[in-house]
Amino acid sequence: MNFHEYPNTYVDQVNVYVNNLERSKDFYSGMLGLHVIKENKRAITFSANGKDPLITVEQPQGVLPLIRRSAGLYHFALLLPSRKDLAAVTAHLMKEGYPLVGGADHAVSEALYLEDPDGNGIEIYRDRPSDQWKWENGTVFMPTEAMDEHLLDELDGEAWTGLPEGTIMGHLHLQVADLKATEQFYVEGLGFNLVAKYGAYADFISTGGYHHHIGLNVWNSRGIPVQEGVHVGMNYFRLVFPSEEERKEVIERLEKMDAVVEETDDRLFAKDPSGIKFELTN
Repeated sequence: MNFHEYPNTYVDQVNVYVNNLERSKDFYSGMLGLHVIKENKRAITFSANGKDPLITVEQPQGVLPLIRRSAGLYHFALLLPSRKDLAAVTAHLMKEGYPLVGGADHAVSEALYLEDPDGNGIEIYRDRPSDQWKWENGTVFMPTEAMDEHLLDELDGEAWTGLPEGTIMGHLHLQVADLKATEQFYVEGLGFNLVAKYGAYADFISTGGYHHHIGLNVWNSRGIPVQEGVHVGMNYFRLVFPSEEERKEVIERLEKMDAVVEETDDRLFAKDPSGIKFELTN
């Protein structure tokens, strides 16, 4: 089952600020093997298949350092087609000596965690088949356990050629200022379903029975919305709705919640209660 296409609502692209464009190009293209599909003096767009945008990095003039203790990006997550692909990227990064934050088995998935050179969080993961996920009363079982030490046994000696063409944006995890208000915004406003809740600290939401399209947490950001100024970190993410009708209904709900939806260059943008910007498309 594909959870990242019609009739689901999902994230397909992110745009992040960095403070050194060439260094970011070396990482995303050189280290991860993504394709550059658009480039100018201020921004570079990367793709896994050479045509569909996945990640855009921008270097605004006078960009300020990343603020870790505020609302914004926790990580964006690149979903790989297979477990073998996860083994390949893990082995590659270890061979290159690139610093890793860690790895985990979440029962629904296996994941590797790292940061780009500016500190933007990245997860690279593979999903287990959805018929192996455990659900109870609408809640998905999603623990954090140690990564399988035999993961690299999947390798067959093939040379590293970069992240595979089938790599997509699997999910997004955000740091937010107010978990309750944000949950209401994403569930009642945007139409997501709450599929996992970890006390007063983290929510996971999705559509179509996915384990999560978006994660929300207050571990480092409770009471601290997006800060003023242009900082390294999240600029905006793109949210894809199944139809124009659905998008219009969402916009009506957001406006009733006093959220501001603005049009810029024929594109529609809004901000969540923490001030995190996103694009609404279909």
